[in-house]
Amino acid sequence: MTKLRKQRKRKVYKYDVNRKRLRKKMNRLPNIQCDQLKTEWDKKKSTRTNLEQMGLVYDPNKSIKIPSNKPKSKKTEPETSVIPEKTHVVRDLESEAKAPRERNFKLPKNQVDWLCKCLDKYDDDYEAMAKDRKLNIFQYTKNQLRSKIKVFKSIPEQYEEYISKKQQNVVV
Repeated sequence: MTKLRKQRKRKVYKYDVNRKRLRKKMNRLPNIQCDQLKTEWDKKKSTRTNLEQMGLVYDPNKSIKIPSNKPKSKKTEPETSVIPEKTHVVRDLESEAKAPRERNFKLPKNQVDWLCKCLDKYDDDYEAMAKDRKLNIFQYTKNQLRSKIKVFKSIPEQYEEYISKKQQNVVV
């Protein structure tokens, strides 16, 4: 009896939903940011067909079979696979993925200022930095401080700016 009640409860008409807008939203084409896919996309075909023609996979769960421990039955269906027509799309995507990336990482200005103060006062004495209660307000350990300064030194733009300011202060 409870199942029927739950089924009836689920079948309530939603007056606040605009059916026309919902249908348009469901049939709308996906927003594609990738240039290689955008140029080869056929608006008349479904998402699955487009991706299969490009040699890409729509559902990775179906493409990568998980081996089963069950004995195989005698009835096996032949696998039907679509031969990709637009293989250059996959090659373009792979070459773009392999291309070296420019590193854009920078530390926040307040952290750079704090690390500069630490380096000015203690140079590479991380144990003294860790013990300084006024300077080390975040209570970092010496290893944490070492790693933060290592990251700071690995960013050439910010570290070179610190060194140039330090040299100007020594000269003056």
